[in-house]
Amino acid sequence: MANKRLYRSRNDKMLGGVCGGIGKYFNCDPVVVRILAVLIAIITAIIPTVIAYIIMWIIVPLEVQRKRRTRKRRSKKTTSGSK
Repeated sequence: MANKRLYRSRNDKMLGGVCGGIGKYFNCDPVVVRILAVLIAIITAIIPTVIAYIIMWIIVPLEVQRKRRTRKRRSKKTTSGSK
């Protein structure tokens, strides 16, 4: 079994990336997680969900940024025509 860790998403975020990270962790669409968060917030009178989100925003680490490979472009050599 792979060692999965929960991270806040760098790319798929609206506020802090918490719902995006939960979506990646459970391999589901982050929109579904956001909709569930809103429904839970409405049911619980908003305050507990907002507090839980802020606590997760502080505690859950940000996703590790992957290094991008840089490609070296080959310069086109121009050949001068012979006279």
